[in-house]
Amino acid sequence: MSSTNAPRKPRVFTPDDPAVITVPSEPEATAGATPPPAAGPLVLPGRADVARGFGWGTLFLSAVVSLAVMAAGVWFTRFVAVALARDDWVGTTATVILGIGLFAGIVILGREIVGIWRLGRLTGLRAAADTAIAARDVKAESAVATRLAALMAERTDLAWSLARFKEHQRDIRDAGEILALADRDLMMPLDIQARRVILASAKRVATVTALSPLALIAVGFVAFENLRMMRSLAALYGGRPGFLGSLRLARLVVGHLIATGGLALTDDLLGQFLGQDVLRRLSRRLGEGAFNGALTARLGTAAVEVTRPLPFIEATPIRARDFVAELFRKAPDTVEPPAKAK
Repeated sequence: MSSTNAPRKPRVFTPDDPAVITVPSEPEATAGATPPPAAGPLVLPGRADVARGFGWGTLFLSAVVSLAVMAAGVWFTRFVAVALARDDWVGTTATVILGIGLFAGIVILGREIVGIWRLGRLTGLRAAADTAIAARDVKAESAVATRLAALMAERTDLAWSLARFKEHQRDIRDAGEILALADRDLMMPLDIQARRVILASAKRVATVTALSPLALIAVGFVAFENLRMMRSLAALYGGRPGFLGSLRLARLVVGHLIATGGLALTDDLLGQFLGQDVLRRLSRRLGEGAFNGALTARLGTAAVEVTRPLPFIEATPIRARDFVAELFRKAPDTVEPPAKAK
């Protein structure tokens, strides 16, 4: 069968024509010769292959910054030394200011140490309570209750509850009843205040996230508010940590969430109370506010679990789902505990 394509006509071109592509001819195969290797995929040179030289620019910037920091340190040291060496009012003022600064630093360091110790006292008391309940040891429970009463002795808002607890503590002889009484008389009033703190923080986070024009402002406020909420909850239960203690508390709360898988429950909370279809219909800012508010509530409940000196025995546990429905509702900042199933 003959081809229907017309034969190509001859063309005239010059050797330096850029449209001409020269294809090198393959070398003839000879007996016993090794064939050339097959061409592999084209590999472009990376950044490490292109820039193989020494990083002079990085070295220059590092040297300049180091010299600037050293100059500032030398200038400050020389200024303080010269000011302290003078015998006039400048030297006296510099000495007084240096003494005030050292005294303030010692006080701050002492407060941080005391705050970390108080936070450790709460976690130790919780561990002792869990051990006494698991062992059903009446003496161990009585010792934990005595430590708890000593911890709450300075609380004026618990004076009547503490007196009632001490009055009924002498009449209890059964295992598990002493800590149940302490949970009912001493922890329940604090749990009500803890719910108010968590709800107020969750509302503030949700509102600022929904109304903030810049994401950086929202992120900074969320971090600050969560840290402030955890510190308030620790102070409520007798911890009163400082800045370093608050960072340690935040690490304990995050570790508790990781251990219990609590971060994954936030999506379930939003899906349960708001609905996935409702979230898709809401604005993006409102959805972010609801999510951050629910996350703040979850962090608050985890902080309660970490800082509460007793486990939930008679009191109703504080759960994040109790706060999600109240985030955007205009109501008093109170969340009543739900009725505990008998």
